[in-house]
Amino acid sequence: MKALITTICLVLISMNFAFAQRNAVKGKILDQNQQPVSGVSVFLEGTVRGAQTDDKGNFIIKELPAGSYELKANLIGFQNQSTTISIAAGETITVDFTLPEEELWLESFEVLTSRGMNGQGRLPEVEDFRINAGRKNEVIRLAEIDANLAMNNSRQIFGRTPGISIWENDGSGIQLGVASRGLSPNRSWEFNVRMNGYDITPDPMGYPEAYFTPPMEVVENIEIIRGASSLQYGPQFGGLMNFVLRKPDQSTRFTAETLNTVGSNGLFSTFNYIGGTEGKWNYTAYYQKRRGNGWRENGFFNTDHAHLELNYAASNRLKLGAEMTYMTTETQQPGGLTDAQFAEDPSQSSRSRNWFNTPWFIPSLTADYILSPKTKINLKAFGSIAQRNSVGFMKPITEEDDFGNRQLDRDIYHTFGTELRLSSSYLFLGREHNLVTGYRFFSGNIDRNQRGVGTDGTEMDFKLVGEAYPRDLDFDNVNNAAFVENMFSLTDKLLLTAGVRLEHISSEMRGTLNTVNGVPQILTPENRTRTFALLGLGGEYHLTKTTELYTNFSQAYRPVLISDLTPPATTDVIDPNLQDARGYNFDLGYRGNVGTFLNFDVSYFYLRYADRIGTITQEGADGTRFQYRTNLGTSVSQGVEAFVEFDPITAFVGNSTVGYLHLFASLAFINAEYTDFERTSVVNGEIVSSNLAGNRVENAPEKINRYGATYRYKDFSLTWQLSDIGDAFADASNSVEPNAAATTGLIPAYQVQDLSASYTFKKRYTLKSGVNNLTDEAYFTRRAGGYPGPGIMPADGRTFYFTFGLKF
Repeated sequence: MKALITTICLVLISMNFAFAQRNAVKGKILDQNQQPVSGVSVFLEGTVRGAQTDDKGNFIIKELPAGSYELKANLIGFQNQSTTISIAAGETITVDFTLPEEELWLESFEVLTSRGMNGQGRLPEVEDFRINAGRKNEVIRLAEIDANLAMNNSRQIFGRTPGISIWENDGSGIQLGVASRGLSPNRSWEFNVRMNGYDITPDPMGYPEAYFTPPMEVVENIEIIRGASSLQYGPQFGGLMNFVLRKPDQSTRFTAETLNTVGSNGLFSTFNYIGGTEGKWNYTAYYQKRRGNGWRENGFFNTDHAHLELNYAASNRLKLGAEMTYMTTETQQPGGLTDAQFAEDPSQSSRSRNWFNTPWFIPSLTADYILSPKTKINLKAFGSIAQRNSVGFMKPITEEDDFGNRQLDRDIYHTFGTELRLSSSYLFLGREHNLVTGYRFFSGNIDRNQRGVGTDGTEMDFKLVGEAYPRDLDFDNVNNAAFVENMFSLTDKLLLTAGVRLEHISSEMRGTLNTVNGVPQILTPENRTRTFALLGLGGEYHLTKTTELYTNFSQAYRPVLISDLTPPATTDVIDPNLQDARGYNFDLGYRGNVGTFLNFDVSYFYLRYADRIGTITQEGADGTRFQYRTNLGTSVSQGVEAFVEFDPITAFVGNSTVGYLHLFASLAFINAEYTDFERTSVVNGEIVSSNLAGNRVENAPEKINRYGATYRYKDFSLTWQLSDIGDAFADASNSVEPNAAATTGLIPAYQVQDLSASYTFKKRYTLKSGVNNLTDEAYFTRRAGGYPGPGIMPADGRTFYFTFGLKF
């Protein structure tokens, strides 16, 4: 792996100097005070060619075909400038701009940029190949927040994003478990998880668990669109979570960065990045190595991430791109604890032979083509070749490891997908409107091998000792979808959106469910095909230049998953009419900013989750009882999500020579409960029916509040954060008292604090440091029924980290 990465880096560096410059346009951009402006986007209208100004305000666009162009320059906070240029063969021309400042309108900026209040932003109304108007959305800008990015600390990363619940049982930072609005955080499976706009989960339609998370040190933005994303992305109720990686630097041929972190429990992380632009080519590549012993006993982890991106402007209208991402992990799983063990010492572990591994390879190809200045198309082709491997002693935590043969489970994923999108703006009745439409094809295969007999060793070893896996299943999913959505600009203040998505899903599962006394129990093949439509409506009304009302209604669904079609035993029965869960999201909110000192977003949400799948006991005609899996009922989540960030120094004093203080609050009050959900149990030999109506949905805290303060002075910043999370139940029965195996019972409320600081010197040297869980609170966010438990999964206690970075 290291040899491959070194070779890639050498090739890229050599390539930088291999191109003849030929035709070029260059220049310098100054503000109205004649000071250089960095980060200005300079592009040729109607083409894919562009550049960005460097720290001295300079830009250059090379290898241009001879001809006439409209050269434009824009940056948020400045008036756009443009000029017509004509370039001959072999000519280099110089064009300078002066950009006057302008008053900021809400629709023209993505994030409040005054004095560092830019860690939490919003998406523009129309961007690239999507419409965001009327939707509840957030943009987390990781470069602008103080957080332990080396360990992907979710609590800090999502600190300003209201309503995000987090499972904090993976201190290695390898896997992310987040949700919102009372949904389950289990490996973020209620979100449609993407990276640079394409899927990175095994199968969003059949097994949407996100085992892969990119290193946060290379993530530029995390885009979150709540459930209203279902029309453009499908299918989850939770909406879209898209990791946007750092793009190639358009201001230089070559740039490099290294970030090296050490910390508690033997933590060592090194992140190394290169990128740049030369003529028609641009590129990025990174490599991260992270290892440590973990806060808990038997918590060792060792991970490697590598990524390469290449883009080529094949013509003025066509840009081609390719990406490759690879991850491999070696993680020891400490297992769960009983309540008594947790009270005694939450860092202890009684599982020393449990290991987990997720090799992940994600390739993708992209093409952007500009049909006209108003119309463009984008094509993405992507896939994954990945595995989920675990080995260990899997019995209840109340049983001691007998150090015999371990249980071996292995999944192999092969997926392929492609998405074609068209974006166009057009004039109608004297006003400009926007249309986005697209088509998606996805094919996924899951080869599931479970309950195998592994070795009796102590190290990570996925060798199968027996002849075959007792459970050997194949799951295939094919999805075709098409959508169209339009944003109508009715007045200068009022925007309306409307759209429809048509889905066709075909699922098939076959294989061996179990092996009893050497006899395979063949599963009756399951084949399901369904076609349906999803509708959505939304709107925005600009009350002032910088504030707006927004609302959105969008239907959503959750497909029948592989877990829904896999009965625990051969005697269980799957409803032949089992349906996808269906429902909708509704949002009504008010957001914007007041001057440069207040940023806010307050909204009400309502999420209806109907046709939830569950299991009840039934009695056959012959008197035998069996478990029947079917659609049983409905849950409803509703509440308030609010984010407020306030700069009192700017508000009351104005300019300051001693720095600025930003106070923020991210608040969510959630009522997630079942309105109708039938269930059965066997009492004294009789089947007793009941209903969960009125019970709280499991793993859904009623409050998720985070508060913080950031002090900034020039290139120094310091952030304190308090997370105040309410209690939750581990099961739908709302059991308060834990069972012996600690898989059910109350998940108590908790408060935890974090402190992080950063300092940049001469724009090249960076120092970061912090303390996570400042007061060393003992708490947990999850009771696991199976792997990586079972039992209580403690969150990490107090840990320290220190990072040194260098750019050149």
